[in-house]
Amino acid sequence: MDPSLPAVPLTRPTTDHRELEAVEQVLASGWLAGQGPRGTELEDAFARLTGRTHAVAVNNCTAGLHLSLAALGVGPGDEVLVADYTFPATAHAVLYCGATPRFADVRLDTGTVDVDRLAERITPRTRGIIGVDALGVPADWDALELLARGHGLFLLEDAACSVGGTFEGRPCGAFGDVAVFSLHARKGITSGEGGVVVTDDAGIADRVRSMSCFGQRSAYARQGEAKLAIPEFGDVGYNYKLSDVLAAIALVQLDKLDGFLARRRVLADRYADLLADVPGVEAPHSPGDREPTWQTYAVTVTEDVDRDATVLALRARGIGSQIGTYALHREPVYAAPADCPTSDLLFRRHLALPMYADLTDADQDRVVAAVREAVTSR
Repeated sequence: MDPSLPAVPLTRPTTDHRELEAVEQVLASGWLAGQGPRGTELEDAFARLTGRTHAVAVNNCTAGLHLSLAALGVGPGDEVLVADYTFPATAHAVLYCGATPRFADVRLDTGTVDVDRLAERITPRTRGIIGVDALGVPADWDALELLARGHGLFLLEDAACSVGGTFEGRPCGAFGDVAVFSLHARKGITSGEGGVVVTDDAGIADRVRSMSCFGQRSAYARQGEAKLAIPEFGDVGYNYKLSDVLAAIALVQLDKLDGFLARRRVLADRYADLLADVPGVEAPHSPGDREPTWQTYAVTVTEDVDRDATVLALRARGIGSQIGTYALHREPVYAAPADCPTSDLLFRRHLALPMYADLTDADQDRVVAAVREAVTSR
């Protein structure tokens, strides 16, 4: 790495004085805990963004997935079909409920679940399907909804990477019985950690909200009541609330979403042009019926390119790089081998390049030059 050049990270949150001012306002208000006024504002904003009736803010997307499955009644003896190419949190949430994840292969072009492969894996024990907007590319939600309805299964959208994306003109988060977003630092908008559950089912929303707060109504909801409201705990709940400090940051980020997405899409188009003549590297493609968020920009390298060595070579040049995501059936924790050759291929050949709203054209030029040097000197 040239010591005169700063590193180009894989990702970096984009913040300014507005996030700091929002935090100062929360500190001054005295309400820092979860399920407070800023959390309520954030929930309303996500309901509007997705066209959903209900939204519940939680402390991370994994918690949202867990609560959603629990609210849907998933438990021991059940099986849930899961898109194989995703971060393990998706399937971990199934294990948290005592159920078994069953993995289905994905499409080569989008990395999203192959609906035909899903249909082959339905058994009498199957309760539902978790589709994933892989790396910010929306899944085939029309076909997924049709499959789920036809078999009497619930459908959960893992929209961790896709806030602001669309499928056939509808916003990500609008699909299935329930959807869950992430506000992790690597996502399109962030509060460091956090998540939001959205649904049109009042029963699911009520159960998620209660279970995220130990199985009770929040202190914010109880304040101002004329009588002493002593909570009762009829079920085991969790402490999955999103603090108002983080909710305030997320609200500011949400106001910036359109600008963030516009810049990411310019960068994605520019990457495609710059990489067009780089041997052994194929830029990602998204079908015209969906608008990705480019949460991750993952190129596919050819078989003769050593992906892992290329990642290390880029890092040595000060360029952030990583795998795309995981082929879950490979992971020992699940002990669930499956026939998922496309997920295997993407796991071996996807290579993530720097992508964030503050990435400059000059830094992007430097990234592509480093990729060209790494793959041609192999």
